[in-house]
Amino acid sequence: MPEALRPDLCVIGGGSGGLSVAAAAAAFGVPVVLLERARMGGDCLNYGCVPSKALIAAGKHARWVADGARFGIEAGPAAIDFAAVHAHVHGVIASIAPTDSVARFTGLGVRVIEGQGRFADAGTVVVDGVAEIKARRFVIATGSGPAIPPIPGLAETPYLTNETVFDLTERPERLVVIGGGAIGLELGQAFRRLRTEVTVIEAAAPLGRDDPECADVVLEALRREGMTIRAGQEVVAVRPPEAAGGDIAVRVKTEQGEETVFGTHLLIAVGRKPNVDDLGLDAAGIAYGRGGISVDRGLRTTNRRVYAIGDAAGGRQFTHVANYHAGLVIRNALFRLPVRVDDRAIPSVTFTDPELAQVGLTEAEARRQGRKITVLRWPYHENDRAQAERRTHGHIKVIASQRGRILGATIVGAHAGELIATWALAIKQNLTVRAFAELTVAYPTFAEIGKRAAVGAYTRSLTNPLVRRIIGLLRRLG
Repeated sequence: MPEALRPDLCVIGGGSGGLSVAAAAAAFGVPVVLLERARMGGDCLNYGCVPSKALIAAGKHARWVADGARFGIEAGPAAIDFAAVHAHVHGVIASIAPTDSVARFTGLGVRVIEGQGRFADAGTVVVDGVAEIKARRFVIATGSGPAIPPIPGLAETPYLTNETVFDLTERPERLVVIGGGAIGLELGQAFRRLRTEVTVIEAAAPLGRDDPECADVVLEALRREGMTIRAGQEVVAVRPPEAAGGDIAVRVKTEQGEETVFGTHLLIAVGRKPNVDDLGLDAAGIAYGRGGISVDRGLRTTNRRVYAIGDAAGGRQFTHVANYHAGLVIRNALFRLPVRVDDRAIPSVTFTDPELAQVGLTEAEARRQGRKITVLRWPYHENDRAQAERRTHGHIKVIASQRGRILGATIVGAHAGELIATWALAIKQNLTVRAFAELTVAYPTFAEIGKRAAVGAYTRSLTNPLVRRIIGLLRRLG
């Protein structure tokens, strides 16, 4: 007979968001059951953030070796041991896995059940043959998986996704990537730096959700490294190696007609879809669609006893968003505090080199809203630290209201993902450009780029005739 459990909280999904909810609830002494059907740690640990950044790090080291001559260090092209790269990636996963393990969460007081949870009714989740769980509150944190486009011939063709690409133990000779978003370009650049020929095919504009001025800096850098980026080209069909002379054939539609791109490997990176299948959502009275589970601003579903967080709830698909959602759910479910999702200050980062980071409004978004704005910029090549490290490609772009309140920022360049945090805080706390202009930052650091952009808001007044007359009057007064 299935075990009957009556916890206060049942969390479905052992990824980043679900683990955060479970750990916090257990820390407050709340009885909590956590269900995970696959690997603890979810996509981020096993297939996403962690392995991709480990692969990117390997690619960066290969690039640094090749670029040593610019610093007077002669090393020549790096020798690539791809089996060792594979071991590095999985070693990083293994080093983090104990933090997300069943053993650790059991030690925290969480009852962990490995299996698929499904709603039997509005207040009951069952794990077939294992448990029947009637909880006061439920949290769906099932994440997302790779979206597979309906391309003719794809079902018969071997292809990779972010869930399988890190299993490669031999370096791909020629990699074709379908999808020019963050995932496709990050992985494409990493493989290119490990000496794979890479072609990226994007039906629209690569990095199309980002500020185009800043996205162009990234795309130019990728092309300089030898990546082929085919923008505005739709994939109309693919053929497996046995039908295409030994290579995978990808047929694309261009302005001049159709062409065929050949590769030894194919990576699908066209986006992600929420994992909402096989959860019994209809039985629980929970509304959902292709974009995920429907939630209100407090992350409650149409079943008031059930929350949905992270990728499962649609919206922005980032690990840090799932963790943010987890904090809101804990406040509301445990302490009955009112919560409301506010995504104004949630940053996004594309971990290419140069990095591309964004928070708040872009210039285009602000203008579409009819706002009167000031756009402040400062280039990396005017920064002494950037010059010392030969990392001068990029700039910061700050969007401010006419009164100087910071509405958004985009940074493209070295360490952009780290630098954007300060601007996220500024938006969250409704700071103005003046706060940055008055900030003292260490010299020489990349952080000076942001300060110089803010100071630029005031340098325009130096040529103002009225300001000059006031200064002249004060000089005469001694």
